[in-house]
Amino acid sequence: MEPGAYEEMAQLQDRHWWFVGRRRILADVIARLPLPSAPRILEVGAGTGGNLPMLRGFGRVQAVEMDDYARSFASGRVDGVEVQPGSLPDRLPFEDAAFDLVCLFDVLEHVEPDQASLAALRRLTAHGGVALVTVPAYRWLWSRHDERLHHVRRYAAAELREKALAAGWKVGRITHFNTLLFPLAVLARLVDRLRSGAAPAGTSLPSPAVNEALLKVFGAERALLARANLPFGVSLLAVLEAP
Repeated sequence: MEPGAYEEMAQLQDRHWWFVGRRRILADVIARLPLPSAPRILEVGAGTGGNLPMLRGFGRVQAVEMDDYARSFASGRVDGVEVQPGSLPDRLPFEDAAFDLVCLFDVLEHVEPDQASLAALRRLTAHGGVALVTVPAYRWLWSRHDERLHHVRRYAAAELREKALAAGWKVGRITHFNTLLFPLAVLARLVDRLRSGAAPAGTSLPSPAVNEALLKVFGAERALLARANLPFGVSLLAVLEAP
């Protein structure tokens, strides 16, 4: 990502409705996974560390981040959580089969060799362990927002499933999410295409009232995802199992 995007992430990750809402959804999903007590957890592409306090509530956490600024910021987030330098697919400083849960939250879309990256995560995951992966959905939603964040692609569910299987995973679940706000996201992308040169919509913190309203709508998906997979949405979530 551009340096300014990491600085923006550091400023917004504890307040912006999307970061907070996604973190709550992920925490609910993790709480339902069949993990051992005190699981070994790895976040790859930890960014500025917004997810580390949440993950630390589930077990022993390590993390890796390639960007120097983001890594230095993330390293101070949680006492005892080490954030090491590294990148996908070949520069991950950990032993094989070292983790019960490997997390990749909106990272895979930044990496050209995505199938090789999924295979690298498989090698790091203990037998019976799980990877939790989120990516942006739908190529037709591509916008200047993706370009600013240096995305390589957006995903179809079938594409993500195919690459996960080819990388040696068993697919436990793939679902869309950020579904209730999907019409608003489509509108924002259309506005971006009409406002060439302006900052992409949704990158700044909205007013407190709007931010809280969007968080409540987004957060309501936790109950839906506990019961079923969602048929469409701005993002995809995959639970991958190590056979």
